[in-house]
Amino acid sequence: MLNLSQLLDAGYWSSLIASPWVAILHLIDISIVVYLIYNFSKAIAGTKIMTLIRGVFLFIIAQLLASLFGLQTIAWLINQVITYGVIAAVVIFAPELRAMLEKLGRTTHIFSANTLSKEEKLIDALVKSAAYMSPRKIGALVAVEQAQTLQEYRATGISLNADISRELLINIFIPNTPLHDGAVIIKDDKVAVSCAYLPLSESAGISKEFGTRHRAAIGLSEVSDAFVFIVSEETGSISIAHNGNFKHDLSLEEFEAELWTIFGSDNQEKNTFLKRLRGGKHARKI
Repeated sequence: MLNLSQLLDAGYWSSLIASPWVAILHLIDISIVVYLIYNFSKAIAGTKIMTLIRGVFLFIIAQLLASLFGLQTIAWLINQVITYGVIAAVVIFAPELRAMLEKLGRTTHIFSANTLSKEEKLIDALVKSAAYMSPRKIGALVAVEQAQTLQEYRATGISLNADISRELLINIFIPNTPLHDGAVIIKDDKVAVSCAYLPLSESAGISKEFGTRHRAAIGLSEVSDAFVFIVSEETGSISIAHNGNFKHDLSLEEFEAELWTIFGSDNQEKNTFLKRLRGGKHARKI
């Protein structure tokens, strides 16, 4: 245990760098302490405990000054306050301490497993939203921006900038709600806008059975590298358009396979979300 006399001893500081190995060990030691203090301070920022810790630091500084100037009685009193004050603080601030430890646990991924990547979260949300909307014939039009910007079309929509989730996508396309008309555009890992207008394809080869949503999806795929999927309001069928290619009436498994082909990593072995939901254990290479 260090005391004030050691800290003021020049010989103690010189011993810390007596050899390169000792200096490296102390540097690692100090780095770990700084890292822990930094993360601890982030976890308690804005809580009542931060005020308590400021008070504790003031007491520690006062104790150091009292010891430095030989004020033994004051140093003893401050030491007693700090010793028993910690026990009192644990009792008084128990709810705040629990919340702080939970927050600290959420900020580290050391013990977390199966963390989904951005691509996996996107595929999960698209597959699950299509699985809900398709059998209920809820019409949907979703474009996923890739390398080429869709700023021109995002400017026509209503800005959301919300995290991607199946619940949000489903809720947007529920009929007779303010946001259900037009297209949703996803940029990076956010639902950027809804109610966006996409360019309609002028191709004469498109069947008459396809309506405005399908023509808009094909039109956007002809002028950009965006991935677009459609759920038909009339039949509930799932279709996709990408790089000018249009695929119609896909099963949910085929739709997910297309998503993994476009957004998944090459040669990456993964269980499909559908198989996970059904309890399947066999992986598939995309």
